[in-house]
Amino acid sequence: MAHHKSALTRIRRNLRSASVNRNRRSRVRTFLRNVEEAISSGDKKVAEVALREAQPEIIRGSGPVMHRNTASRKISRLSARIKGMTASHKKVSK
Repeated sequence: MAHHKSALTRIRRNLRSASVNRNRRSRVRTFLRNVEEAISSGDKKVAEVALREAQPEIIRGSGPVMHRNTASRKISRLSARIKGMTASHKKVSK
């Protein structure tokens, strides 16, 4: 057990930040799953809305939960997949 006041304070802060980070990581994963499900459903409008809702959560998670480049990469790849949804569903006219 810690004997110094600063050590006791640090233990409390660590528990609090661990709890916040656990909740934030869970929220990020939930929003990512929602975007993935929207993409797999094939509806571009729903996928765009899901990504628009997910972006702030992913960015909020960059730093304490995941590296900022990881967050940026996830957003970039999801948006590229959504953007590519129309290209694969276009009719080719001759």
